This record gives sequence, structure tokens and C-alpha cells, in this order.
Amino acid sequence: MNHYFADLTKNVQHALAEDLGAADLTAELIAENTQARARVIVREKAIICGQAWFNEVFKQLDDTVLISWQCEDGDSVAENQLLCEIQGSARSILTAERTALNFMQTLSATATLTAQYVAALGETTTQLLDTRKTLPGLRLAQKYAVKCGGGRNHRLGLYDAILIKENHIIACGGLEKAVKKAKQLHPGVQVEVETENLDEVKQALNAQADIIMLDNFSHEMIRQAVALNQGQAKLEVSGNIEIDQLKSLANTGVDFISTGAITKHLRAIDLSMRFEFS
Repeated sequence: MNHYFADLTKNVQHALAEDLGAADLTAELIAENTQARARVIVREKAIICGQAWFNEVFKQLDDTVLISWQCEDGDSVAENQLLCEIQGSARSILTAERTALNFMQTLSATATLTAQYVAALGETTTQLLDTRKTLPGLRLAQKYAVKCGGGRNHRLGLYDAILIKENHIIACGGLEKAVKKAKQLHPGVQVEVETENLDEVKQALNAQADIIMLDNFSHEMIRQAVALNQGQAKLEVSGNIEIDQLKSLANTGVDFISTGAITKHLRAIDLSMRFEFS
């Protein structure tokens, strides 16, 4: 799990630099020694995610600020539920507020939407996968949020698995040549190939691809691909996946359904920070 946090410090540094610049001019209106308490409330049902990024914002700004969490990442929370209480310098809390909430509202949105997609699969054995269609700079953070929402990660990047797509196939001179070359160059690395029709599925099976992606296949074509496959390779459905299609797609017998929607079609979770000054 720790690899998800590899970019955390850098993520927060960049976000604070973007927001703070040289100084928080408005926070300077408050006396330097003013102390405050704050409570973070969620305004809607959600799956919470992003505590480490939230905490890191305060740590980098002022590590004397105390945060007491009332929930954990992956928890389902109700409307108006208390998420955490914060105590410390009023200036520090006000300066950190927007950056900390931005991380949490975005990652909670990813986890919440993922959970909705997973729920739509019902009792099927098909697993939901994410894609590389993530927000720039937040790849690992959003992959973590997908896990918190009950989804499964596809490859993290271009470095940990091979996915041969249409343009790779053209450049390599054919699907089977591309798969063969991949297995020669990187033995032991999972090789997936994207197919657009049943003939390409047959070629992928002949080439012994580990996973075959069925890109924008109709339900009938998917069923035919499952029959052709006979369990030889894992099958993944992808392309314009809508949440109301998930159950029927899963019932065709495929292993995975992948969608970029859970990391890019987001509506931020509504969070509120309430202050008490002393």
C-alpha cells in the first residue's frame, strides 16, 4: 500500500506553492497568536479518501496543528457527518483549508464513484478496473482512491505492464508479431492486447496474450469472444462503459470491465470546514 503515497510529499508541495505563493495575504489580518478549532463536515453521502494528503498539507505548513480523525479512508459516511477536528494556529488552519479540502474532495469523489460502479456489478465475479485517464500529477493518489472504493488497479503506468493497442500493432507489423516481441523483450511481464473484432481475438489467442481487451464490442460479440476464449486468457471489456451497462456486461462472463469514468468524470464531494476562534 505504501507505493500509493510515493508522490504525496511532492503533490502537497506543488499544491501549496500554487495556492500560497509568497504569502497568505488575507491570513495576515489575524493576530499571529490567535488559536482556533475547526471541524470538517461532509455534506453528502460519500466514501472518504485522502486523509494522508490532508494531513500532509498541515504538516508542511505547521506541524503543531493537531488533527483528530473520526473516520478512516474507505469508510462510508453519511450526510453532515463529522470527519475530523483540527486545533492550532488560526492562520495556519485558514491557509491550509482550501488545499487540504481540495485533495479530500477529489479523492473522495473518485472513491465514491468507484463504489457506485462496483455496486452496480452486483454479485457477479467480474472486477472493475481503472485506467491511466487520471488527473495529471495525481496518478498514484487516484489509484489509491479507486482501491478505497472497492475497485482494482489496471497498470499504474507504462512501466509495470504491457498493453498493445492499435497503433502499436500497426507499427510492429501485426498483432501476433507485437505480442511475440513483447514476450521476448520482457519475459514474465503481463501482456495485454487490445482487439477490435473477433478475428483479432483469435490472433491474440494464437499469440498467447495474457489478457485480451474487447474494445467497444457489442454484447453479442462479447459472448462470442468468451466462447472462443474458453478460459485461455483473461478477458477485459472497455470502451464507453456506462454504469447501467455493468451488470449485463458482467453477465457475459468476462473477467474485467475497465473505465476511465471513475477517475475523470468526477463531481467533487461537498465538504465544509467550520471554525471556532479563541
